[in-house]
Amino acid sequence: MILNDVTTFLLLILPYGIFEIPALIIAGAAGFKIPYELLRFALGKKEEIITEEDTKEFFKLVGISIALIFIAAVIEAEITLKLAVHMA
Repeated sequence: MILNDVTTFLLLILPYGIFEIPALIIAGAAGFKIPYELLRFALGKKEEIITEEDTKEFFKLVGISIALIFIAAVIEAEITLKLAVHMA
């Protein structure tokens, strides 16, 4: 019975979790990007507060995160729902 529960859990979580978990990690990295660059400037390790490259990298991380979360949402709404109904 426990093996069946674990299998059910994995079948319902993995399809969208593969996209959602990396999206959350990338979003966290994006959230630390700007404060990290500000700290580097405050410590004298950078000449400019925020460079164009820093901004591009930040928005690239944000864009990737949004795309992955969107993909995860579609999978959760479509595939996971059908799996749950089929398993019930």
